[in-house]
Formats: sequence, structure tokens, C-alpha cells
Amino acid sequence: MKRAWTMPVLLLLCGTAGAAGLILRGSTGAAVGLLLVILLLAGAQSPLVFPRSVGALEAQRRSAADGRPVVYWRPGCTYCLRLRIRLGRDAGRLHWVDIWRDPAGAAAVRAANRGDETVPTVVVAGRPHTNPDPAWVREQLTG
Repeated sequence: MKRAWTMPVLLLLCGTAGAAGLILRGSTGAAVGLLLVILLLAGAQSPLVFPRSVGALEAQRRSAADGRPVVYWRPGCTYCLRLRIRLGRDAGRLHWVDIWRDPAGAAAVRAANRGDETVPTVVVAGRPHTNPDPAWVREQLTG
């Protein structure tokens, strides 16, 4: 869990240091602008923008019951963020597994990607798809 927050915390620390430097130079407006941008970037890199993650075994069980895809992701992944944003409200209909929090999820991703932890990996009907187009993933929800 600690690793998931590393990037957002580092962004906030660096942004705060940069803003402090701007304030010392008398550029309060620029400091506020920098802090706002850093806050947005840190939020986008945090686990908060993703639907609540479940364990890989629970996600697989739920997927078998309702037929919805399982998305394996990790915080800080720009492709995962792209998928999440492009899915919009439909993202909540998928089963999300944070591979940094769930070793079984990381193992499932490595098995699907020749040993690499490439995310997002979306499993539909038992078949993995690495970094699929978000429009295709949305179609899997309606089909």
C-alpha cells in the first residue's frame, strides 16, 4: 500500500519546495498556480481516482458471476489513468485489481504478459488483453 502513494507524495513534496522558493522570491501568484498544478497531478497519480480495488481472486469470482471484465492496474501508470478517464462512469462497472496491493494480481499479470507486469491488463471471459483501447473495453460491458 505504501508504494501506491510514493509518486503522489513525492510530487507534493517537490511542488511544496518549489512553491516555497517562489514565495521567497515574492511570486505568490506563481506559487499558488504551481501548487494547484502539482495537486492535480498528485491526485491523478493517486489511487483515489480509481474505483475501489479488490483482490485478484475476488475479482475473478465476481467476473465469473456477472461477466464483467477485470482490470489489473497500478498507481502512477499513465495508460491505466487514460483507460480510467476514457471509461468515465463505466469504470465503476469493472472489477479493478491494484497489482501493487495484491501479489496474486501481479502474478496474474506476469502470467498474461510473459513475465512482465504490463498494465492495464484487462481480462474478458478469461482472455487477457494488454493495454486495450478504452472504447473496446466499454463495448465489452454492453456485449
